[in-house]
Parts: sequence; C-alpha cells; structure tokens
Amino acid sequence: MTSLAPDALGPTVTIGEILVEIVATSEGEGFREPLNLIGPFPSGAPAIFIDQCARIGGSAGIVGAVGDDDFGKVNIDRLQRDGVDVSAVAVSTDHPTGSAFVRYRPDGSRDFVFNIAKSAAALIEWTPQVARLVNRAGHLHIMGTVFAMPSAWEITRRAADIIKARGGSLSLDPNLRKELIGHGQTRERLEQLMAMSDLILPSGPELALATGIADERAAVQSLLERGVGEIVVKRGDAGSTYYGRHGVRIDCAAFLVDELDPTGAGDCFGGAYVGCRRLGLEPAEALTYANAAGARNVTVRGPMEGAATRAELDDFMARTERARP
Repeated sequence: MTSLAPDALGPTVTIGEILVEIVATSEGEGFREPLNLIGPFPSGAPAIFIDQCARIGGSAGIVGAVGDDDFGKVNIDRLQRDGVDVSAVAVSTDHPTGSAFVRYRPDGSRDFVFNIAKSAAALIEWTPQVARLVNRAGHLHIMGTVFAMPSAWEITRRAADIIKARGGSLSLDPNLRKELIGHGQTRERLEQLMAMSDLILPSGPELALATGIADERAAVQSLLERGVGEIVVKRGDAGSTYYGRHGVRIDCAAFLVDELDPTGAGDCFGGAYVGCRRLGLEPAEALTYANAAGARNVTVRGPMEGAATRAELDDFMARTERARP
C-alpha cells in the first residue's frame, strides 16, 4: 500500500517558479564572452516535476506566474499540451517571465545567471483560481525552492493544511543547500513540512542536511519515527533506494545512458515516482519508472525535453541496459 492519496482524490499540485532556460552550447567558465545559445526551454523545478507527473498519467496542476510574453507562452503551451492544469498560473503584464541562463563547465558543474526575484516567477499570490485548484487537490508536492520565495511559502503552507484536511497527502523534495539551511526561517519551515510529509525524496547530502544525522539508516529511521510513510533516496547514476515502514528497503539499479544535460533529472524522477505511486504502482515498479524518467531526461538537451509518457518509458527500459546491483 502507498502512503500517498490515490489519484482519484484530486490532482497532484505543486507551487513555485516557472522559468525559461537558455543554454550555452559550449563548455566553459561563465558568460563573459559572446556565446552560441539554444533555447528557450520550459523550465523551473516545479514545472519540470509536474510536467513529468502529468506525462506519466497522473492528474496534475501548478500554481505559478509568468509574464505576458513569448517565454510565458512557451511554458503554458508545453504544460497544457502535456496535460497539466494551468488555471492557477497568473500572467503578469508588468513583469517578464523568469529566466535561467546555463553554461556547463568541463567538469560537469554549471554556471547560472537567474532572473527570478525581479520576474513574474516571484509574484505568486493566493487568488480565487489558486483556491479552486487547491480545494480539489489530492496531493501537494513541495520543492525546496519555496524556502527562498516568501510568496510561494505562504501559499504552500496554506495549501498544505487544506489538502491534508481533505484526506490528501504531501511529498517533499528538499532540494537543500548547506548555505540555505542557516538562512532566515529555513530550518523551522523545513521541520514543519517534514512533520506533515508522507513522502520525502532527498538526494546527495540532503538527507543529512534535513535531519542533522550523517548516517543514512539512522536519518531514515528518524523520519519514519516522525510519521513519514516512505523515503526515496535519489542516487543519480547509482540508482535509487526506497525505505518504508517495518524495515523495508528496496534498491533499484540505474539505467546506463550517455548524459547530455543533467538539468531536470531529479525533478523528472520525482514526477514519475509520485505519479506512479498515486496511480497505485508498488514501490519497486514506481522506482523503476522513476529511474527511467530521470535517465531518459538526461539524454536530451533541455530540462524537461525528455519528460516521457509511460509508453515511452516502457520502450526506453526495453532497450536500455541497467547497471549491475
């Protein structure tokens, strides 16, 4: 059984930034010289997550804001095409759509130039359209980026109470940086969300940052004791691991691919996993689809260009080798 509310209760909803991403085609350091660029690509961690959730077959909606410009239309068109409810996406006539310029360094790390705080992405507010979406939602997925967006945080906290009160569930992708934990009310807000979460999806050092416990098993146990139903650790090219109650652990091997663009892989993983679990798939099968969604996405340039349907993932899995356990 899943700790997540069934898809029939209402859509999975997420809240946060909607951006376009523009990518340098050559590796190097920063943006201090003329470069060849490609894009704009629809982007923003919540948008990537919810697009993959819809593509896998789950009902899905997003709360956000874009500008009344071509960049905004690029995002709304993509999300609508893939089945996401965009009725709660506001369109600003005064601020442009948020943007991220990205360049990869030779070592695989990235340089970013963001415009979020001064863009439409930062203008999220509670509206009648937001209220209508939230009041029929069955699940809320929270990205760690809300900790740095005051308006998104207020809506998230309000939405969490409403959705949980109607029998819905909540998942949290911490997306934490060490620097952010000590900033403002981040730790306090994180604790509030973990106490409400039915599923937590950390990656890298996020489990230790979130719990303050370095040992993975001990950190997982502390979350389970708080009432979290399941924890899924994203390990990138090392696969993923499910932890559930009563000592259940499931390790899932990664799919072997040539990485072209890693941006959005974790968000696609999360969208596929949440969508599958809410549709009734068991943890092992949901993990497999999630691993496939993340792996397929890195083979395509653009943060959500590789988001896939279940049929597309079935085809991908049938012809893609997996790492040995």
